[in-house]
Amino acid sequence: MIRLGILLSGRGSNFVAIANNIASGKLRAQIAIVISNFEDAGGIASAKARGLPTLVLPSKGQKRLEHDRAVVEALRGANVELVVLAGYLRLLSPWFVQQFPGKILNIHPSLLPAFPGLEAQRQALEYGVQYSGCTVHFVDEHLDHGPIVLQRAVPVLPSDDVHTLAERILIQEHLAYSEAIAIIAAANYRIEGRRVLQSAGRKPRP
Repeated sequence: MIRLGILLSGRGSNFVAIANNIASGKLRAQIAIVISNFEDAGGIASAKARGLPTLVLPSKGQKRLEHDRAVVEALRGANVELVVLAGYLRLLSPWFVQQFPGKILNIHPSLLPAFPGLEAQRQALEYGVQYSGCTVHFVDEHLDHGPIVLQRAVPVLPSDDVHTLAERILIQEHLAYSEAIAIIAAANYRIEGRRVLQSAGRKPRP
């Protein structure tokens, strides 16, 4: 059973969805540790309530590489096999990414490569696209750039604002992240260039 290390900075709704799927047996994985750079992060409180191992490593005033080294040490100490970014509001240094090659996942609220970075939903609305959604991808040294594991699309409605679009995308995020973790946990994929291809045969259930 794959051991997950969750990194979060806020309420951690994607973490909660993952934890719920694990608790219900829908996702075969184990959360080895939940780490936040903010002590008052809602996701840390939720993890503690579930009895999961937690750690707060404040990032304020810390150099990026120094903080990353502390986080990597904690992940290794928990024998983490897959790092899952669940609203982690820090850019990982290239050194961090190199410590877990092909073993870091992120989710972004757009259909990458469209609208990387902050305020993706606002970017989508301002650009006038008819569809947006979310992307689960491997993390590399570039922002919102690694190979795509899967995507889920939602229509952009004429009545949408940033809030309503973000809410509908978030529903799909909660489904997509567990589905992507199941693919990685089952080792049911291969990477060709920037493409993540599932192997033939039965697909893992989220």
